[in-house]
Amino acid sequence: MAHYDTIIKNGTVFDGKGSKPVKADVAVKGEEIKKVEILKDGEYDADKIIDAEGKYVCPGFIDATNHSDTHWTLFSDPAQESLVRQGITTIIGGNCGSSIAPFVGEKGTRGIERWTDVSKNNINWQTMEELFSVLEKRKLGLNFATLVGVDTLIDSAGEDFSQVEFLLDESLNSGALGISTSLGVSRANTLNDKKLESLFKITAKHEGITKHHLEDEGKDILPAISRLIQMARKSGADLHLSHFKVLGKGSWPLFSSAVNIMRNARGEGVNLTLDFFPYSRTGSDLFMLLPNWLRKMGKESVLEILNSAGSEKRDEVIKHLKDITLHYDKIIVASSSSAAANAGKSLMELSALMETEPEELILNLLSVNDLRVSIFSEVISFGHIKELAKEDYSIMASDGVGYDNKIFKPKNDLPHPRSFGAFPRAMRMLVKEDSILSWEQMINKMTGLPAEIFKIKDRGTLSEGKKADVVVFDPETVSDYATYEDPFQYSKGIEQVLINGSVALDNGKPAGKFSGQVLRKK
Repeated sequence: MAHYDTIIKNGTVFDGKGSKPVKADVAVKGEEIKKVEILKDGEYDADKIIDAEGKYVCPGFIDATNHSDTHWTLFSDPAQESLVRQGITTIIGGNCGSSIAPFVGEKGTRGIERWTDVSKNNINWQTMEELFSVLEKRKLGLNFATLVGVDTLIDSAGEDFSQVEFLLDESLNSGALGISTSLGVSRANTLNDKKLESLFKITAKHEGITKHHLEDEGKDILPAISRLIQMARKSGADLHLSHFKVLGKGSWPLFSSAVNIMRNARGEGVNLTLDFFPYSRTGSDLFMLLPNWLRKMGKESVLEILNSAGSEKRDEVIKHLKDITLHYDKIIVASSSSAAANAGKSLMELSALMETEPEELILNLLSVNDLRVSIFSEVISFGHIKELAKEDYSIMASDGVGYDNKIFKPKNDLPHPRSFGAFPRAMRMLVKEDSILSWEQMINKMTGLPAEIFKIKDRGTLSEGKKADVVVFDPETVSDYATYEDPFQYSKGIEQVLINGSVALDNGKPAGKFSGQVLRKK
């Protein structure tokens, strides 16, 4: 008689590849899936049997754009409960140009200082290899893989570009999945195309991926996409666009052209993919509303201009804000260190309270908060989200952060609800309500396809020999509950989550297991 650790019985099984579901049992022993078939009574026994009658069984979800590392909750909230309760079993960090290694030299940690107080963190590593070694000794609530941020490389290497190349090569050798950039507001924008192309080529040599927060997601989105496609074409590197969106109604007409550019590039052999999140409000920095020429300056120079009342450059910034026709009633302050009472209020409300013009308010908020103000801004089209979901090269991602304890509610720092509800929300909206995708298509975009894109070869599908990252959910009840006003609300309907064969969520409740692993690119 065969013995297994866990058997999931009687479920409707989705393999993660986009195939139609089948009625089957899933048998797990150790960290691996051993059987996906109907098991006959009397031919097996198991330590734990999960009855999944009426439930859907699928691979664990892979969150390709996640910020638990740079926001430090990977360390402070190791269970990552807000993510695991969504069915997420693997997160990919190191996004948008910033990673938590390599940290070399005095300025190595500069890229993460706007999200965490590095002076209070025990950073006992420098290289990517050392980071992985540290994490492998810690408790992880889910699996963690990472890219290496180009900003972090530049901060660590200083002026020496050959050192940037060396650190990248070393990080990829250690198991980083590829590189990430955020060309619009970062040190990476100081690199010319030849240097960026060199980093693409090093990444391609390691069969890694290049992943990008677009330089411009508004009126200049088309040249921003085209520039990256050109570099991918020349270098042969894979190209992935993070949290793809077209920001602002004035730029929405560019969406169709953007999609056509991407389709054409794929038709010409560029391996281009993207991810999206299912919300019309983006969570971003107030700083991003400033004109491009100002965002590319150092912090001290930006603050000097914001504080230079009556100066020509400051007036130019005010004019820019007026010209882009912002809807101040739809931009909500999520966090500002100087005044907790600002969180949850719109710029229009604050403008009235402080009896100042909205444009002046924006500059004042940035100035008194040392540029650190985050916002929720309703600038994304739901129609675009639905169209992106239909593209066969798109995947789901949260663009969020993992949190453990919903009782802890910092009054001056509201997380985006995607940190608590992105994946169930996508299932609710795109499958259950609008029938944009079938269940097998949706699950593929959360499991098998991201595993394929990021070359995570032992996960993403339910098949024999794969790691046992498994989700059991109720298709009738699965949904998100987090809102912008009260984001600290967990999703429901995700009933069982196995990570590396260990039960992490049992009947919708955390099982107290820390079975996550560091995933290195092999």
